[in-house]
Amino acid sequence: MTISNRISLDELRGMAVGDIAALPGEQLALLQDEAADALRRAKTICDWLDGAIALKYGDRAHAARQTAGKDTGTVRFDDGAVTVIAELPKRVVWNQAMLAGLVERIRADGADPAEYVDIAFNVPERKYTAWPKDIRQEFEPARTVRTGKPKFRLLLGEEAR
Repeated sequence: MTISNRISLDELRGMAVGDIAALPGEQLALLQDEAADALRRAKTICDWLDGAIALKYGDRAHAARQTAGKDTGTVRFDDGAVTVIAELPKRVVWNQAMLAGLVERIRADGADPAEYVDIAFNVPERKYTAWPKDIRQEFEPARTVRTGKPKFRLLLGEEAR
């Protein structure tokens, strides 16, 4: 189907929302398809670029984290005029069956499990790191630490300071 005087996505950017809403349904459908396709292409390009940046800076970010004594988190380093901010989020997953058993042991010992864990069997990381070593050792087999997707921001010149 072809529509005469079809509006492009570039033209659409300058139009008021009410004017866009007044367009024929067929033209809106075509524009929506075109916009979705452009978004998919842009996402592919972003993913491709993010992969290249991760390849370029991943080892340096890992080394900077090791130097700082941490496995996850944010580090900064320079590459010429560019400041690289490398983030590696921490994602902790707890074994629900093991946590349930540990909660029952705490209860059987007369303690309140809510002091140590959320009832949904999720252990907030800040609570875990505040526990005494002997309590943490009991829970460690139920804990898995995964990292999230690395993120890099590149700042030029004055933006970095």
